[in-house]
Amino acid sequence: MNVNEILFWSAVGVILYTYIGFPLLSWLRSWMCRRPHTRSDVTPTVSVLIAAHNEEDSIGDKVRNMLALDYPGELVQIVVASDGSSDRTIEILKTFDEPRLTVLNLPRAGKAAALNASVEHCTGEILVFSDANSMFGKDALTALVRPFADPTVGGVAGDQRYSKGDSQSTADAGERSYWNFDRRMKHWQSFAGSVTSATGAIYAIRRSLFTTVPEGVTDDFATSTAVIAKGYRLVFEVNAASYEPVAVSSGVEFGRKVRIITRGLRGVLQMRTLLNPLRYGFYSVQLFSHKVLRRQMVFPLLMLLGTSVLLAQTSLFYLLAAAGQVSFYVAALFGGLLNGTKLGRKKPLSLPFFFCMVNFACLIATYKSLCGKRVVLWEPQRAEFDTKSLTVATEN
Repeated sequence: MNVNEILFWSAVGVILYTYIGFPLLSWLRSWMCRRPHTRSDVTPTVSVLIAAHNEEDSIGDKVRNMLALDYPGELVQIVVASDGSSDRTIEILKTFDEPRLTVLNLPRAGKAAALNASVEHCTGEILVFSDANSMFGKDALTALVRPFADPTVGGVAGDQRYSKGDSQSTADAGERSYWNFDRRMKHWQSFAGSVTSATGAIYAIRRSLFTTVPEGVTDDFATSTAVIAKGYRLVFEVNAASYEPVAVSSGVEFGRKVRIITRGLRGVLQMRTLLNPLRYGFYSVQLFSHKVLRRQMVFPLLMLLGTSVLLAQTSLFYLLAAAGQVSFYVAALFGGLLNGTKLGRKKPLSLPFFFCMVNFACLIATYKSLCGKRVVLWEPQRAEFDTKSLTVATEN
């Protein structure tokens, strides 16, 4: 076996483990090593934290959504931290004559600083984090706090879903399929221990477990994994649903992913102690597979393509391997060229396009991280949200 063959099969092994072996391992573990946790109708005091920058299009709907939740109103505090908003965000918040609402008009310093400032004003036993454009289902808060009846549970990840919309983005079609699979992974991980991390749309932790969010990292990752670092479980609650609008465009989505992955890589570095399997067991394997390997797949993918082409003349197998990869990337190219069309949203085109877009974003993010670049400030680019219909598009 020559060097190219060794590199080819090494790449195959890493790719198969990351995309097939790890999910299969997670599924098997969910059945063989079950760790059920208690759920009951507890009603602790809750503080909902929302960091907002120039969210005039959604902040009013967000506050009304929080006030209308099916949870005892006297137990809910809503804290909105405006991170240097220059639009009508503060003006809109001032129209609410609501004692449960606390508004912080902060100078522009980034989301981490806004969240850290918010926590100082929180009175609830449970901190609930959400984004300004994420709308909770009516019973989401009730479902989100139920696992806290178990003293081993320190955090609960809710279920981010996409609202039905008329987006024609090819990336949006692929994104929906990804989140459907991610939801299954969270189920499996939660059955046997902890999910890897929570998403910023909806998650909660015990107030006593909050750790100051450092700059330049993904705040939901840092905050939710800090719970695990302190010896508690982070579980998934599928009935705690939050709905977000579909992507504005593939270009906007690409830029968002570069920012998220750049911050995510710094977040893993910040929480690198969690990668010690002698201390955190299978969770360390889970974190490495999900947040490190998956974000570095672009390199074994490029190695696989390059060695396949070099080996194509040596056997029919390698020729077919090269042809299959080229066909996949051609499908991704057409998915991009047909972006915004009905054909472009078909899975044979949208999934390759989304896959390639994400991996290219990982490549850019890795470069930025190696160059020491940090993403501290953020500019929201929101799609329009229809609050009259909080229905989920699962596409199972």
